[in-house]
Amino acid sequence: MLKGDFNQETVFSDSPAAMAAKWQEQGAEYLHLVDLDGALAGSSQNLAAIEEILKTVNIPTELGGGIRTMEQIDKLLNLGITRVILGSVAVKNPELVKEACAKYGERIVVGIDAKDGIVAVEGWGKSGNIGVIELAKEMKKAGVKTIIYTDISRDGTLSGVNVEATVKLAQESGVKIVASGGVKSLEDIKALKEKEAFGIEGVIAGKSIYMGTLDLPEAIKIAKS
Repeated sequence: MLKGDFNQETVFSDSPAAMAAKWQEQGAEYLHLVDLDGALAGSSQNLAAIEEILKTVNIPTELGGGIRTMEQIDKLLNLGITRVILGSVAVKNPELVKEACAKYGERIVVGIDAKDGIVAVEGWGKSGNIGVIELAKEMKKAGVKTIIYTDISRDGTLSGVNVEATVKLAQESGVKIVASGGVKSLEDIKALKEKEAFGIEGVIAGKSIYMGTLDLPEAIKIAKS
């Protein structure tokens, strides 16, 4: 997808499980999964594919997209997902986030997707009418320990990660941040690695590894150095 536009999607493979196996073979230590159909529908839509991935790999997995009820959270974590990513529901029902954190601790992470500092919800189609830093602080109070921060304007563009905004969010919220959106090359990994001490926990690489602009084994080596 380009900049969160569902009309500009690129299909890289019709077998998610085979792709998952490929990244595991290349040394991936964590798999980031998004149920794009789920994000639009507001409920999990690709459970069969997700189960197939879980049977295929033995590395930790995280899943986001359309997870809006405790019943869904219970089901996915029982299925074998390592941690679930709550997105729109963090804006619309922060009490659920609090309840989920009390029950599952660090197996609950929040995904904050933003454009120009404002949070977007429902598959990025609507504004959540709240600022990124304000929401991150609320989530910290709810018990969230890790936030995945995506700069929508850079997502799928291979234009470089927004290091400055990511660091600012980590510093001002006091929550560990995983950077996402715009990752292109090893330079992005190095730039984020240099800021690790500010609270940058990791970085998600998507299009860059599919398009070959990022060498995954080398990126992992830098991240672990």
